[in-house]
Amino acid sequence: MRKIIHIDMDAFYASVEQRDFPEFRGKALAVGGSPDGRGVVATASYEARQYGVRSAMSSRMALQCCPHLLFTRPRFEVYKEVSQHIRSIFRRYTDLIEPLSLDEAYLDVTDDKLGIGSAIDIAKEIKEAIWNELQLTASAGVSVNKFVAKIASDLQKPNGLTFIGPSKVVSFLEALPVHKFFGVGKVTAQKMNQMGIHIGRDLKRFNEFELMQHFGKSGRFYFHMVRGIDDRPVRPNRISKSVGAEDTFSSDLADPALMKIELLRLSEKVFERTEKSNKKGRTVTLKIRFSDFSLITRSKTLLSPIESFVELESAVMDLLDKQNFEDKRVRLLGVTVSNFLSEDGQGPENAQLSLF
Repeated sequence: MRKIIHIDMDAFYASVEQRDFPEFRGKALAVGGSPDGRGVVATASYEARQYGVRSAMSSRMALQCCPHLLFTRPRFEVYKEVSQHIRSIFRRYTDLIEPLSLDEAYLDVTDDKLGIGSAIDIAKEIKEAIWNELQLTASAGVSVNKFVAKIASDLQKPNGLTFIGPSKVVSFLEALPVHKFFGVGKVTAQKMNQMGIHIGRDLKRFNEFELMQHFGKSGRFYFHMVRGIDDRPVRPNRISKSVGAEDTFSSDLADPALMKIELLRLSEKVFERTEKSNKKGRTVTLKIRFSDFSLITRSKTLLSPIESFVELESAVMDLLDKQNFEDKRVRLLGVTVSNFLSEDGQGPENAQLSLF
């Protein structure tokens, strides 16, 4: 039986800014966006979240929620440096580390380096080290698999630690609201609610075939997850040929201006991930799923690899501007970078490090 820890930094970008700049401490702060209402919020401090400000929200809407909201530009190089320090702390305890982004990762501590034995104690020590060395807080989830550990890390934020032991996994998942299941988005949760599925126990009434009829391949995932079945190992070097991000919207988009806001947010996320893995890609792909579930992808290959966020944003917006929507409404948008150069910069890679 594995011992898995999921570490998730608390309001990571905003917490770094509040640590480094005293004038932001205790204040409602948005990283990303601007006070003139343009752009989107990358993340918000907990003081801002109390007013309903959240990531991916437009600056205009964020200001409506919190008129005294402060804005600051993201400093990705600083966040990357802090993230590398956090990884060095992880490596003191295990070599089995699977980063999901700059601010979260899975750790398999079944065979921990220091022989501590207790995954709970390891999680406590990691949290303490992050605080002592970086003056930042993290939340941790500890359980027998990745799925439950990730859910657990979100239950007592900020600065929380939640343990779901093997004997409690099934009862925990049965009582959990479906919108809290990792992998169940707003749209899917609404569909489940309409089917009378509100908590895990409701979901377990459906067999695998029925769930696949309603949710496609994801139905198989839901069938196993609600039963606490997750055999996925922590994989330190996951292989992929692209880095991307996408989002399904609770309300279909018809306004190109709103689409651009969402694509800006997705592009920021993708660029951060390529920077994190030190990968330079030449091909940008825009993915659009319409309200009728039809899907199109449009790609653009540049002469040289993308070196800046401005280059990525420009390519994405160019692809969007060339699309004729013909009164169609958009359900999903996605951005992907691929066609990476090898480490010597001379040609395409056969395989790249994914950040998922």
